[in-house]
Amino acid sequence: MTAVAGAPKATRAPLYDAAKIRAQFPIIASPPGGRPLHYLDSAATSQKPQAVLDAMDAYYREANANIHRGAYGLAAESTARYEGARAKVAAFIGARSDREVVFTRGTTSAINLVAQAWGGAHLHAGDEIVVTAMEHHANLVPWQMVAQRTGAVIRGVGITEAGELDLDELRSVLSPKTKVLAITSLSNVLGTILPLGEIIPMAKAVGAHVLVDAAQSAAHMLTDVQSLGADWLVFSGHKLGGPTGIGVLWGRAEVLEATPPFEGGGGMIELVELTRSTYAPAPARFEAGTPPIAEAVGLGAAIDWVQGVGIEAIAAHEAQMLREIEEALDAIPGVTRHGHAEHRASVCSFSVADAHPHDIATILDEHGVAIRAGHHCAQPLMRHLKVPATARASVSPYTDASDVAALGAAIVRVRQIFG
Repeated sequence: MTAVAGAPKATRAPLYDAAKIRAQFPIIASPPGGRPLHYLDSAATSQKPQAVLDAMDAYYREANANIHRGAYGLAAESTARYEGARAKVAAFIGARSDREVVFTRGTTSAINLVAQAWGGAHLHAGDEIVVTAMEHHANLVPWQMVAQRTGAVIRGVGITEAGELDLDELRSVLSPKTKVLAITSLSNVLGTILPLGEIIPMAKAVGAHVLVDAAQSAAHMLTDVQSLGADWLVFSGHKLGGPTGIGVLWGRAEVLEATPPFEGGGGMIELVELTRSTYAPAPARFEAGTPPIAEAVGLGAAIDWVQGVGIEAIAAHEAQMLREIEEALDAIPGVTRHGHAEHRASVCSFSVADAHPHDIATILDEHGVAIRAGHHCAQPLMRHLKVPATARASVSPYTDASDVAALGAAIVRVRQIFG
C-alpha cells in the first residue's frame, strides 16, 4: 500500500495494542492537570512519543554543534546525526538517494521553495498550473504568487458530491500548456485519498511536472516516491510524531539540479567572490544557514518509532477508529458528515445543525475532547461545501475506543444545548 493505493482496510490489526501505544506519549498518558485528554486533532499536529523527546534531548546533551563545518569530534557527531536523519527519511519514502531529500521548515516552506525557485525559473506567461478544490492554502497561495510573477495561469479542478476529485474535469483541464499539477494525496478536510496512480500518468502524458502534498498522508500510509512517478513530494515532521520546524522536500535528482537556490548564505555555496558565487549541488544548495539540526534528529526518531510499530498496523488501527467515529456521528440526529469518498483515511469533518463549529469545539473541550474547528486552511473547499467552517476529528496511532465514546457523548450534549 502506497500513497497511490486505495484506503487501508478497516480491520483492527490483531497485534495492535492501543494502550501500549498511548503509554509512549507523555501528554496522552499523563494529561496536563490530570484531566482526561481525548486528542482528536492530530491532522493539525500530532503528539510526540517519548522516543522523539529523548532523541532531541540527547542531541543537545551529547552532540550539540554546528554541522558540516567543524573539524572537531563534536561537530562530526552532530553532522552524523543530522545526515543520519536524512538517510532515514530517504529510506522511509523510498528515495533513490538521500541527496534527493531536502530539509525545510515544513510543508509550506517546501512548496514555496518549489514554486518560487523552480517555478520562478521555468514558468512563463501563458503556462498553466493546475490545482484542485481540495488543496490546503499552502498548495494554492505559493502557486498564485509565482503565477503573478511569471504570467502563468492557475486552472482549478472541482470535486464530486461524494468528495472525490472530478477526474473527467481534470482530463479536460490538462493540456500541453500545463506545466505543473499541484495536488494533495489526502484531503485534510474530507479524508479523501486521491488516486495518484491514475492522476499522475495523466499529467505526465501532457508533459507536466507534478508536486504531491503528502502532509496528511505521510503518517498514515506507505509512501514510495519511485513508484509514485511525481517530481516532488513534501511533508512535515510535526504531523508524523516529530517536532515542529522541520519538513521534507523530496525531488527527483534531475529536477533539483535544474532548480536555482531559494535562499543564499552559508552552507549552500561552492565558491564565493565579491561579485559572484557558485552553488553547491542538492541538497546543500537549498539548505542555507544553520539548519534545524535537533528537529531533523527528532524527525529521524519519529520515523524510527513509526517503523517500529509498523505503518501498515497503524493504518489498519486508524481505519477502524475512523470507521467507529463515522458510525458514532451517523447515529446522532442533526449531524452531517462531509466527504463520502470510497477511499478515505485519517479525518472526519462534520457539522451539527444550528451549532457553529467553534461552539462545537468549545463544548467538546469542556468534555476533554480536542478537535479542530474552522475552514482548515481550505476556504475554496468550504465554498464548495456551502459552509463557512466545519468541525473536524482526526485519528492517530494513539486514538482508542474511549476517544470515540467521549466524542459521541459530547456531540450528544451539543445537540441537547442547541436542540
